[in-house]
Amino acid sequence: MAEPAAAPPRPDRIYETLPEGFGVVAKPLSFWARIADNGVFRKSVLLAVLALIWQAYALWLGNSLLFPTFTETGYAFYEGMRSGALTEATFHSVWLLLKGYALGLAFAAAATAFAITTRVGADLLDTLTSMFNPLPSIALLPLAMIWFGLGEGSIIFVLVHAVLWSVALNTHAGFRSVSPTWRMVGQNYGLSSLAYVTKILIPGALPSILTGLKIGWAFAWRTLIAAELVFGVSSSGGGLGWYIFQNKNLLDIPNVFAGLLMVIIFGLIVDNFVFRVLEQRTIRRWGMQS
Repeated sequence: MAEPAAAPPRPDRIYETLPEGFGVVAKPLSFWARIADNGVFRKSVLLAVLALIWQAYALWLGNSLLFPTFTETGYAFYEGMRSGALTEATFHSVWLLLKGYALGLAFAAAATAFAITTRVGADLLDTLTSMFNPLPSIALLPLAMIWFGLGEGSIIFVLVHAVLWSVALNTHAGFRSVSPTWRMVGQNYGLSSLAYVTKILIPGALPSILTGLKIGWAFAWRTLIAAELVFGVSSSGGGLGWYIFQNKNLLDIPNVFAGLLMVIIFGLIVDNFVFRVLEQRTIRRWGMQS
């Protein structure tokens, strides 16, 4: 059987310079491409478009008692800040919110710690979250007023209920979803219980923990406004909900919209300058989220 003919040798080609079009050349982005890639700019454009739609619809409706224009709302917002009425109401609501949120986080941490250390604690947390998480916090306000009286204690109670279950549920789910490989690494290093939680469980469950914190904050914020609308003023003054309710009774609808605008602005500030920054410096930097 004849042997197959050997392939002819390939001539060597040596290029002193790369041929035209070879390789990937970095092309600098144009000015408009860099602007379009900026998330802050895109969101600012969206907000401006929404403001224009608001203004156009209010002008078309032509009834400030039903729907004031964006300019009327902006002027009422400015006057409320200048007079101090809107500023004082905002600080009152935020301070009350922080106290209820912090207390809710403390109870959520205790419940989660009990759940991850014992099977009874896990069953208890699952049962309680199934019972109370679907229950609207504002529905407990009448009972809270009976138990804690006409003061800040009633509102703080419903805020704790709004924060506790969502944060505990997400945190516990995050702990259970930590990779078994991570767990074995922590065990092989012989970490103590505290070091195992702080260096293995919390970093691994951080995306779920942050999700729970954001959900708890949103629940607490809207529960607070609803409670102040129903509850009115406490012993030390009224918050944003009372500000909105009081101006509604006076038929000062631009101020009502100014109060609602403050609620929206504060929510945007917390989401973009607290939670988003925390995500970028932790889970996105660690490659746990794109």
